[in-house]
Amino acid sequence: MRGVVKRFPGVLALDHVNLSVKKGEVHALLGENGAGKSTLMKVLSGAYNADEAEIEIDSKKVEIRTSSDAKDLGISIIYQELNLTEQLTVAENIFMGRPIMKNKFMVDWKKMYDEAQKILDDLGVDINSHSLIRNLGVAHKQMVEVAKALSINSRILIMDEPTAPLTNREIDTLFNTIRMLKARGVSIIYISHRLEEVMQICDRATIMRDGKNVTVVDVDKTTLDEIIKFMVGRELKEKFPKVRVPLGEEVLRVERVNAGKQVKDISFSVRAGEILGISGLVGAGRTETARAIFGMDKKQSGEIYVQGKKVEIRVPLDAIKAGFGFATEDRKGEGLVLTMSVGQNITLATLDNFGKSYHLNLNREREVIAEYIDRLNIKTPSQNQLARNLSGGNQQKVVLAKWLLSKSRIIIFDEPTRGIDVGAKIEVYNIMTELVKDGHAVVMISSELPEILGMSDRVLVMCQGAVTGVFDVDETLTQEKILYYATGGDRHIA
Repeated sequence: MRGVVKRFPGVLALDHVNLSVKKGEVHALLGENGAGKSTLMKVLSGAYNADEAEIEIDSKKVEIRTSSDAKDLGISIIYQELNLTEQLTVAENIFMGRPIMKNKFMVDWKKMYDEAQKILDDLGVDINSHSLIRNLGVAHKQMVEVAKALSINSRILIMDEPTAPLTNREIDTLFNTIRMLKARGVSIIYISHRLEEVMQICDRATIMRDGKNVTVVDVDKTTLDEIIKFMVGRELKEKFPKVRVPLGEEVLRVERVNAGKQVKDISFSVRAGEILGISGLVGAGRTETARAIFGMDKKQSGEIYVQGKKVEIRVPLDAIKAGFGFATEDRKGEGLVLTMSVGQNITLATLDNFGKSYHLNLNREREVIAEYIDRLNIKTPSQNQLARNLSGGNQQKVVLAKWLLSKSRIIIFDEPTRGIDVGAKIEVYNIMTELVKDGHAVVMISSELPEILGMSDRVLVMCQGAVTGVFDVDETLTQEKILYYATGGDRHIA
């Protein structure tokens, strides 16, 4: 790809970008949120038409105007949000839109299921082609996407944040699949903010910043710190800017909360100025606990106290009134209204502050929105930009702005840095630090153990819906110790 230019209203998303990928190479595409990575891949996969571009495959110029053009050229993309139809079978998803036919009018169902099974078996994954997609786990769904790409003989496979929803064991399986595809001569373009994985699986990396090329590096000849410096344009001295502040009074106490099958008798407390990290494996019940506390899911029993007073939380509005904010892990589905503007999302939970009924003080609202856009360094052409047009890191900042504006005493962060770049992560950590300095209580759910250890004052560990340990963060608390209790080790309540 040479000289790729893509403009949106008010934004030059790609400014004469180049990308070169070799046969059988795993090539990382790196950069902060908003650097232009996804836009470039949407041009390559036919989702966007570039304003200017030269694209060559095997030294031959090609035109890519639609996704069908891309598929015909052997280009497939696996998005972070998987593109499968839940109520159909694995085989039906693999061959969607191009079923194997007996004749002009009849589908050859047996051959189609057999062909799908052959592709799955070649991948070395234990998936039955007759299974319904809705009955598969996330890792297996992702493998179905890979199988779909292989079914059209893809030569170039784009993977966008492929490991975000996976466990460590599932990541190992994915990496084995990537190595197998690489050995077959498939070229893989790998987009990820987990730079440790890039160092492990990729051959070269193209680094972008602000819609432009920065450099191309051989992964085995560079370091993580060098890559970060190229991405953000500066050196990040402190990966986890944790500041310990004197703890104040107890702000939140949760006693014996039960909700569904994944929240069993949960109790904990958080003090002003404290970050309580909640750790555990996928399915441990961490998010379900947060949802029950915030009133998103119904709880069967248990009590919640805010500043020593019992509060009844049946719906999220009760939680907001009680002083809670909840930055959900599903920022697109639950944290934002994507079809509303950045400004409207920021003030969504606090409209009462700007007037009553039909009489809003719009000038005051715009002033406050501008203040929070500036305070959180949200990159947007204007406060009227639709939330769906922002990068993931900036969308996350809009969610945080909404809860900061609500003056919540207790803020729950569920996977606060998932899918955002290293520079944006530091900004989120700084926001959390400012919150605890101001006396807020923070609950942080994270699957990233370095993040848990780097930002928490105490860590609550869960396994199969129950608390198995609560620990102060000090030199004796290690990732191994957390994993021991996350996999059902002896209960230890500090």
